[in-house]
Amino acid sequence: MMQNIARYLMSCRELTAFCSQNGWIDDQTLDYEIIERNDQHVIAFVQFEEVILEGVDGVHRRISCQGRLRLVLDRYGQVERAELL
Repeated sequence: MMQNIARYLMSCRELTAFCSQNGWIDDQTLDYEIIERNDQHVIAFVQFEEVILEGVDGVHRRISCQGRLRLVLDRYGQVERAELL
């Protein structure tokens, strides 16, 4: 199940709601912790760095982002959808 969650989070559009500067998510910094679990859903605390490109010289700035998601599971334990908490 953990591989399925990690794979889902890598392409999860809902994570962009945790970005504060309209940057992009550095997938290499994406990390999560399961804080609750049952047969219907998983609650995950997610952290990553948002990368912001500033100015014409291409300076990158990084901002730490975090939030909680409910990952709704189907009957096979696969992530069906994500909901912001």
